[in-house]
Amino acid sequence: MTDQDHAFTEHRWRLPFGEPVDLAAWPTSPPADAGDPGRWDADRQHETKRLARHQEVLFAHDTHALLCVLQGMDSAGKDSAIRKVLSGVNPAGCDVHAFGRPSADELEHDFLWRVHARVPRRGRVAVFNRSHYEDVVTVRVHPELLEAAGLRSRRHLESLWEKRFSAIRAFEHHLADSGIVVVKVFLHLARDEQRKRLLARLDKPHKRWKADPSDVRARAHWDAYQAAWADAIARTHRPWAPWYVIPADDKPYARLQLARLLADTLDRLDLRRPAESEARVAALEAMREALQGED
Repeated sequence: MTDQDHAFTEHRWRLPFGEPVDLAAWPTSPPADAGDPGRWDADRQHETKRLARHQEVLFAHDTHALLCVLQGMDSAGKDSAIRKVLSGVNPAGCDVHAFGRPSADELEHDFLWRVHARVPRRGRVAVFNRSHYEDVVTVRVHPELLEAAGLRSRRHLESLWEKRFSAIRAFEHHLADSGIVVVKVFLHLARDEQRKRLLARLDKPHKRWKADPSDVRARAHWDAYQAAWADAIARTHRPWAPWYVIPADDKPYARLQLARLLADTLDRLDLRRPAESEARVAALEAMREALQGED
């Protein structure tokens, strides 16, 4: 299967292929032509309904699946985006997997093992809240984490990252060839906006449970994280598994863009409800007669 077979039409927040990524030059706020902010929630609800309709056909057709890899800095709005965008989508055909710190068992396997086990089967939509990309970003910023995975030597870190990028590219290409449509989204948040959101977690009782002192420590490595994300995105941005960098300083706008992207992605598959065979039509008519006969 060629790259063109996997390619999507152009999208505003999709990065160009084959070019370096500079996140500092990418917007974190809605553009000037973003429309009326008062409409963003209503528009997102419309896109969610469109997504739900497409998901039903996807489930019935059973030839493809949609995997959305959702990433972003702490407090970028991943949890609330998932909750809002998937509201109204049939939970029977949708999965959300949140990947936190690897367990002892997961560390005994290769870094792709735990995510591969959660790839959606055909007919379903899945969202990864964090993913295998933590192993080429967070671990890259904090290489001491390699020791927990039994990789104690740091002598050849650059070759390690390139090997992992190569493995990710091959893994995602394999998924695409297996009918899994892979869409990767980075919710792009400004550093000052993150500070405001972290403070809000402390000030609002219903959000204090999310506050974690490690978030402040991570801010000291902001530039390193941005550089690691830019490199990871550039090295794994492919037509069969493209990256989209969505401005995330305004949550309603980011949610609208995510919902529209997922609905558009399923729309481009141009799926139709499967045609019924003559035998199935006859069986359903017999079912109708049996039910009506109960009267």
